[in-house]
Amino acid sequence: MADPKGFLTTARETAASRPVEERVRDWNEVYVPGSLLPVISKQAGRCMDCGVPFCHNGCPLGNLIPEWNDYAYRGDWAAASERLHATNNFPEFTGRLCPAPCESACVLGINQPPVTIKNVEVTIIDKAWEAGAVTPQPPQRLSGKTVAVIGSGPSGLAAAQQLTRAGHTVAVYERADRIGGLLRYGIPAFKMEKRHLNRRIEQMRAEGTKFRTGVEIGRDIDAARLRKRYDAVVIAAGATTARDLPVPGRELNGVHQAMEYLPLSNKVQEGDLVSSPITAEGKHVVVIGGGDTGADCVGTAHRQGAASVTQLEIMPQPGTDRPAHQPWPTMPMTFKVTSAHEEGGERVYSVSTTHFEGDEDGNVQWLHLVEVEFVDGKLTPLPGTERKIPAQLVTLAMGFTGTDQENGLVQQFGLELDARGNVARDASYATNVDGVFVAGDAGRGQSLIVWAIAEGRAAARGVDRYLTGESTLPYPVRPTDRALAV
Repeated sequence: MADPKGFLTTARETAASRPVEERVRDWNEVYVPGSLLPVISKQAGRCMDCGVPFCHNGCPLGNLIPEWNDYAYRGDWAAASERLHATNNFPEFTGRLCPAPCESACVLGINQPPVTIKNVEVTIIDKAWEAGAVTPQPPQRLSGKTVAVIGSGPSGLAAAQQLTRAGHTVAVYERADRIGGLLRYGIPAFKMEKRHLNRRIEQMRAEGTKFRTGVEIGRDIDAARLRKRYDAVVIAAGATTARDLPVPGRELNGVHQAMEYLPLSNKVQEGDLVSSPITAEGKHVVVIGGGDTGADCVGTAHRQGAASVTQLEIMPQPGTDRPAHQPWPTMPMTFKVTSAHEEGGERVYSVSTTHFEGDEDGNVQWLHLVEVEFVDGKLTPLPGTERKIPAQLVTLAMGFTGTDQENGLVQQFGLELDARGNVARDASYATNVDGVFVAGDAGRGQSLIVWAIAEGRAAARGVDRYLTGESTLPYPVRPTDRALAV
């Protein structure tokens, strides 16, 4: 145990954010660089090194949290980094982007603020990069086997890195012009600057992973032909089919899916565009959907100079305390204020969009909504609550319904789907097609980045075992993870 009295004597302290008026004028990360270094050791000392560390169960990766907390408390950053990387390929991603179910499961959190696990994690990995301790780990020998990975999000990258380190020759296919999937074009730079992604890609290149950008399997290359070229294939293409809103006026100009809107601002930051073709500048913006993607749209609209930003959510506003039906150590649905919400805008709950209204040129101008409440278990409109709000740009951030079925990948492989529209797989992440595996959102459905990385690692183990008859690759140790069946 790092500090036997740490949880009694040290209060929880999180990373400091830059002032709102400063950060909305740029696209840099919202946190003050290095703001945690003076206090991070004390924060790690709050970890109680529990006999049963439920934070392990909260994290799908099975991160060894008490161990690297102890090293961080003692200032042994090299050992802390080694323990962190033992279960997580990309802690600089999760430390910035994960909603931290590990903190919800922290034993200290039963009656006190939990340990700042995310902040400790990101400090460890940032110090490791600064010290030059994160180096390529190429395999000692090659297996002679080849693997194609379709998709370069966190799941595909994790699978590719594990399989490369196992000695297989791995090629990652990405339909976008750059590697990274949603990490590249879905996550705004103010949440994660792309330099973190770029240096991991360079590490993987140095290890031997090959990258093929601008290639869409199913359109540019027939999926069945790809299968013949490789000894195994991992599908990590995500759940990219966005949920739509089929109401009158949906066809008006200015109504866009979030994933049509967000990537353009990232392309501006990459230098591909001078300005975004879809901009919030001077407009009344409405974001439909109260989740993280919606918050990303809110933060992006602020930086583009929106006249106003309103975020709509059909469900009631969550409470600030853990609900009774979501007891510790589960991750509760509580009211969350992200950095984007700190920057302004209005959040409206328990409302449903009825239709959009446009001008004579076909541009959206108003959004009509109605308040709703649960009646007999169903969300029901409340008569007399109809109203309209100005909306010159609307982004739909209502989640995703499954993997892309329009590009031919599913049909050309002959893949079976489950009832939710995801690619079906067994306990080893194998699909119904011999040698074809699936990991991440493509098989699981829309989920967290930690689940994506965990599934990429677990699928890599399944592929390695398929190719060699056995595998020494590690897999997440969370008891409920399907990889334990491998």
